[in-house]
Amino acid sequence: MGNRILITGTYDTKDDELTYLAQVIRAQGGEALSMDVSVLGDPKSPTDWSKHDVMAEAGTSFQELCDSGDENFAMQAMARGAAALAARLHREGRFDGAIVLGGSMGTDLALDLCAALPLGVPKYIVSTISFSPMIPPERLAPDTQMILWAGGLYGLNSICKASLSQAAGAVLGAARAADPPARDRPLIGMTSFGKSVLRYMTTLKPALEARGYEVAVFHATGMGGRAFEALAAEGAFAAVMDFAPQEVGNHLFGSAISAGPDRMTAAGLRGVPQMVSIGCYDLIDFVGWHPVPDRFRDTPAHAHNRLLTSVVQNADERRELAQALAGKLATARGPVSFLLPLHGGNEWDRAGGPLSDPAALAAFCDELRRNLPANARLIELDAHINDPAFHDAALAQFDAWVAAGLVPPGRS
Repeated sequence: MGNRILITGTYDTKDDELTYLAQVIRAQGGEALSMDVSVLGDPKSPTDWSKHDVMAEAGTSFQELCDSGDENFAMQAMARGAAALAARLHREGRFDGAIVLGGSMGTDLALDLCAALPLGVPKYIVSTISFSPMIPPERLAPDTQMILWAGGLYGLNSICKASLSQAAGAVLGAARAADPPARDRPLIGMTSFGKSVLRYMTTLKPALEARGYEVAVFHATGMGGRAFEALAAEGAFAAVMDFAPQEVGNHLFGSAISAGPDRMTAAGLRGVPQMVSIGCYDLIDFVGWHPVPDRFRDTPAHAHNRLLTSVVQNADERRELAQALAGKLATARGPVSFLLPLHGGNEWDRAGGPLSDPAALAAFCDELRRNLPANARLIELDAHINDPAFHDAALAQFDAWVAAGLVPPGRS
């Protein structure tokens, strides 16, 4: 049972609040470990890892940071050190969950520390700017939890204790309840959207499980893609079926619903076999409660719900996307197969459907044929992505990789 919680913050200015977090954790039967990321001042009592430990991990010193005279420079150095130290301590099995407390400076550091910890490690940020638009989505580790540090900018009071005690209980409870990935079967990573628009996962997942594989399906709405890429970068996947590349287009065309500029690269750089397709490739998602950018104001759109509106790419935008996808796949060090269903990539773009644009689909296919790199195999299908023929083609390619020894055999 995981009881050891790493508490990180500036103990020179937030000692009372950080000590209160530790008291709550210990009162609930947990073990509280402390990391100080102060620069100038010192905590009232020694911490388990001092600011000098953090500075050393960052390759700097107290004198160097003081001589800089720049608070932002100093805290960025402390962020690098804290992230590296936390990652090393976790690899060594020294703690089970992490909680970081801070204002805007401390939150900047907290984002780096949490991003350095593997997916599945409980990680909580208690911040005066929780859920603020100041925090870009790409800075958030996929499983980071945040709670607003209400009324806590300076000193303890009953309002901020309510936030701090909840956060302390949450991270301890998460560490105790966490069920780490078993990794007893090879893991296949797949991207998709819900069954109303994409359906391949409903048949592929049980078919792969019957072959002795575990299948994790990621909702490709920004944070899902970030989790997918994080696990791919760790080498967690035996193969990927990256059939919903919409986040690439979102980022390319300026949507906030983005998985970042490195989407669709991590598996390739690890040499993991990749299957890629066009699930919802033609849609650009925008935050539903924001106005659609002017350039898309007269574009056909689908209001999915109050949080999400999708606009349809025109032929020129699809050509640009085809070039971007081809460029990303060119960096792959492992086998790549691009499954191209010629009749469309989501339920709404079928012939006669509300978002159908055959000419734009043809423009995408032509541009992809011209630009797909030599390391990628193009498999054209006289089918729609939601047809059984797509499922059959994906399984046939997967089975061929297993037979060739490119994907490890499944385990019963």
